[in-house]
Amino acid sequence: MEFSLIDRIRQLTAQHRDDVRLGIGDDAALLVVPPGQELAVAIDTMVAGVHFPVGTAATDVGWKALAVNLSDLAAMGATPAWALLALSMPGADTAFVDGFAQGFAQLAQSYRLALVGGDTTRGALTISVAVHGFVPPGKALMRTGAQAGDAVLVTGTLGDAAAGLQCVQRNHPRDEAQARYLIERLNRPTPRVAAGLALRGHASACIDVSDGLLADLGHICASSHVGADIEAALLPRSSALLDLFDDTTSRDLALSGGDDYELCFTVPAQHVAAVQADLAKLGCGATRIGRVVQGEGVRVRDREGHWLESGHQGWDHFNA
Repeated sequence: MEFSLIDRIRQLTAQHRDDVRLGIGDDAALLVVPPGQELAVAIDTMVAGVHFPVGTAATDVGWKALAVNLSDLAAMGATPAWALLALSMPGADTAFVDGFAQGFAQLAQSYRLALVGGDTTRGALTISVAVHGFVPPGKALMRTGAQAGDAVLVTGTLGDAAAGLQCVQRNHPRDEAQARYLIERLNRPTPRVAAGLALRGHASACIDVSDGLLADLGHICASSHVGADIEAALLPRSSALLDLFDDTTSRDLALSGGDDYELCFTVPAQHVAAVQADLAKLGCGATRIGRVVQGEGVRVRDREGHWLESGHQGWDHFNA
């Protein structure tokens, strides 16, 4: 049964690439890194009940399992190429595998990403995906280059996915357009790959917002040995989020909610307008929300100009 499931995944995710010498079906894949490119590699694991609610549609699980990894490549300014998949399930659920593979393939096809191998086993529903992408030498975006005086920007809107999770947990009516939008943002995040490519040579530092803006911008600050001041009034929030949640709650979700997989990045102040124009053409836009300062950590100022007390800083798997 295991091999028939593997064959189903292979059929549903088939994607031809000339740089794949040998894909699914042997003990290892044989892959060719193009000349003049560095290989960017990332891996993420999703566990049912932790990274997605139990009962989430298999197609959405497949999409998200790949999306969260493509987001890591986006944050590095890398072009996606290959993926490996490790899938654990309580039983040989063909219907789940078909739905999962279809959702995975739907997103993979957008980037001509080839699934080149992996593993299936019996256990709690757990999905690990490793992605590989290409970036020209010296062009990768990293967390280490932010400097005092740089502007802090984010793509898209923040807080939607965390709000979508609350809609699911509270059994919010799914026929309400705002709830549908927020739940879709939770289940099917958009990896900002094109934005990451556009930021090469312009952003001084970059990270994807997976654990919450405060936590992830904090990683940039720690790696770059700087601090950051954020203006809460500038946080980009969707109309759906603002319609269903009050200003304080929506602000807190935008700061700490996580799971949005937008890009947070820093840019020298003189390049902000040009970068915003470039990302506007891509459809995701970019909002300036603060600036890099000397010091350490992230501070947030409210609409009245008062510094907010630091509370929940974002998701931590080992901190209940």
